[in-house]
Formats: sequence, C-alpha cells, structure tokens
Amino acid sequence: MIKRIAFTLYPVTDMARARRFYEDTLGLDVTRREAREFEWVEYDLDGGTFALTNVKEGGTPSADAGGSIAFEVQNVDETVEQLRAKGVRVKLEPLSTPVCRLAVILDSEGNALTLHQATQEW
Repeated sequence: MIKRIAFTLYPVTDMARARRFYEDTLGLDVTRREAREFEWVEYDLDGGTFALTNVKEGGTPSADAGGSIAFEVQNVDETVEQLRAKGVRVKLEPLSTPVCRLAVILDSEGNALTLHQATQEW
C-alpha cells in the first residue's frame, strides 16, 4: 500500500523570508519551485524531499503542534553554535540519548526543526 514518504511539508507565512532561512542559513538547494495561486518550494535531500508552501489550508507554522522534521548533521553542537551566530533561535539545547545527539531550533516562521547526529547504529 504505502511505498515511501513522498515529502515532508512545512507551512510558511512569508516565503521569501523562509527561503532565505532554508537556503542561506541552512544551505539547502532548491530542486523544484511552483508559483501559481500559492508557492511550493522543494529541497531534495538524501532519502527524501522537504517542501515549503504558503497555501492556506488552515495550517500555520508552529513549534508546538503537528509533526517535525529531523535533519541529520555531522556535529550537533557545532551546527547549533554556527546557527546561533546567525541569529537562529534554539528551542532545545543539545542533549544526548543512548543512540544520538540532538537539538531543536526554530525556523524563520516559528516551525521547530530537530538537528540529529547518530552516535550509534540502530
């Protein structure tokens, strides 16, 4: 029935601001963009697609409700410090679990993003 996750979608209120965050601050490259009645921007990553949209379906950016995406990074602590220097808000400071190190930041729209660093194989 279900083959794979097609994409993860985050709502944005200001697409230009959101694109600056994801492209300039996080360094993602746009792989697809549609702009008609609403904008849709995709970033293909190894293993999946992350998308932004300003389509109004009742969804608003939130750090406290709904799903969340986790981006794999080389080093959580270094990434958090680099992003903090760029003015990115940290919601959850880096912490360790038995299998990973993680932190949660907020994007320009108020969505929560998890930064994840695997420290053990599953």
